[in-house]
Amino acid sequence: MYEIEGTIKLVFDKQTFDSGFTKREFVVTTDEKFPQDVKIECIKDKCDLLEQIEAGDKVKASFNIRGNEYKERYYVNLQAWKLEKLGAQSSRGAGGEEEAFVPPSGQFDAADDDDLPF
Repeated sequence: MYEIEGTIKLVFDKQTFDSGFTKREFVVTTDEKFPQDVKIECIKDKCDLLEQIEAGDKVKASFNIRGNEYKERYYVNLQAWKLEKLGAQSSRGAGGEEEAFVPPSGQFDAADDDDLPF
């Protein structure tokens, strides 16, 4: 089991093949110093995981790595089995206004100005 956290960049349309097999892919951009765009797929009934997800949502995806060989070529797929929408990481209040930072009382006191090393 592997996990990745990031922001949804793209959600592709569901693909249905002649055999009845369904697949839906999405791209997660990681929140790292050097962000990576990682394509992950949902197959069969797991396609429903993407119904409430859209571009810009912060998510955590749990997935398995699947590999196979076809005509002497090797392929790797990341198959999601769980997708969690993460809460808003915003500094905005419920009304949309920015909340002011208020330090705990006593932590900053104007009388301590003479303790500065410069």
